[in-house]
Amino acid sequence: MGVAGSFPGSAGPEGPVMDRDEVDRALARLGAEHEAVETSLLALQDHAGRRLLEGAELTGTTRDRWAVTEQAVSRLWSYFDAYTAALTAARELRARRRWPSRDDLAELTDRLRGSSVTVASSPAQAGAPGSITGPAKLSEQYSLSELVDRMNDLYASSLDMVVAADAVWSALPARIDLLAAELGRTRQLAASVGVRPGEHPAGDDLERITDELTTLRAQVVSDPLAFWRTAPGSSAPGGGRPDTERYDRAAQDIEEVRREIDAVLTVRQDAELRLGRLRDVLSRADRTLAEARAARGEVLAKIAASEVPAVSGPPTALQEQLATAAEYRRTAQWHRLSPLLESLEQRAEDELHRARESLTAVTAPLAVRAELRGRLDAYKAKVARHGAAEDPLLIERYDAARRMLWSAPCDLRVAEEAVLRYQHAAAEVLAPRVPNQGGPTDRRGES
Repeated sequence: MGVAGSFPGSAGPEGPVMDRDEVDRALARLGAEHEAVETSLLALQDHAGRRLLEGAELTGTTRDRWAVTEQAVSRLWSYFDAYTAALTAARELRARRRWPSRDDLAELTDRLRGSSVTVASSPAQAGAPGSITGPAKLSEQYSLSELVDRMNDLYASSLDMVVAADAVWSALPARIDLLAAELGRTRQLAASVGVRPGEHPAGDDLERITDELTTLRAQVVSDPLAFWRTAPGSSAPGGGRPDTERYDRAAQDIEEVRREIDAVLTVRQDAELRLGRLRDVLSRADRTLAEARAARGEVLAKIAASEVPAVSGPPTALQEQLATAAEYRRTAQWHRLSPLLESLEQRAEDELHRARESLTAVTAPLAVRAELRGRLDAYKAKVARHGAAEDPLLIERYDAARRMLWSAPCDLRVAEEAVLRYQHAAAEVLAPRVPNQGGPTDRRGES
């Protein structure tokens, strides 16, 4: 039977004296069991995990479990030796005669079914204090069946421990080494763009991840069972899986840092273009503010009785930060340039938007005056189409409104009232000229 299994079952319980055929079948079965047990024990002895456990400097749970397992393996071989000796003696007894006597069959029955195997207690058992019923036993008696059951139990627990430790060692250290290599490449890339511990958060993260991987590998190597999670309800040897939670978290942290570094690399590639765009946006904001200041002077000179908002100066702080960004690019401080560019781009757009709003607010009175001028000229054209351009009242009110709108400073409130008076007068003059339904049409009403 292979390493992953248990030892075969033993002979049946005690019963009547066996005959010759029953003895021969029992010996054949026990011989097969012996070979299977020996094969399993040798496989356990040669298991890579067991050899690693023997040579490792263990700590924690693994050290404690391995101390127990070593005693169990030693006990296994003691049981096997006793089993071998008992089987050999039974074979020799059977080989004396082709037709065994009644006494031979009785003795063979006792050897094969009875508690005839004496096994010395282990040093730990022999040194244990006596119970209330007497001192500790120096030896124990077993039947071959009981001996196989004991070996099965010890073998299963020993194999489970060895397989679990070997599974962790096979899974985690190599993966940690690969991740550490990736971390090394990431650190080199980070250093090339100025991401270093104490200078950038990502550099601090890389330092922390390096310490974590170093600690994790040392702990995995010295105490693999601390990283083993047994599967609920599993009875198979090593039934469970390595616990990769800390490894997975470190891998995710490296990936996050790598994304930050990639962002810094992107800044290095696009820095000049982005700086050019920033200069253009801030230049447009400056020009817009200059236009707003000029418009404000014009409004104050041409428009009376109007509150004109003040216009702020150019954003000197943004210009200073832009100069700092350019210096970061010149000195290849990409890790500093990256967050500064992101901040500047948003603030520059905000500044341009503010400048445009300022220009709109400052020129609002001029827009109102232009709207009044357009409305006055539109009504004059309408009056002309209806042949009332020479009406004295309309001429008087038009001239009055026009003088107000084209004079400086222009009082918008008074000018708007003048335009409204012209509109009302035009409506009154044009009203009789509108054709009557079914009646004659005044020719002057034709357009």
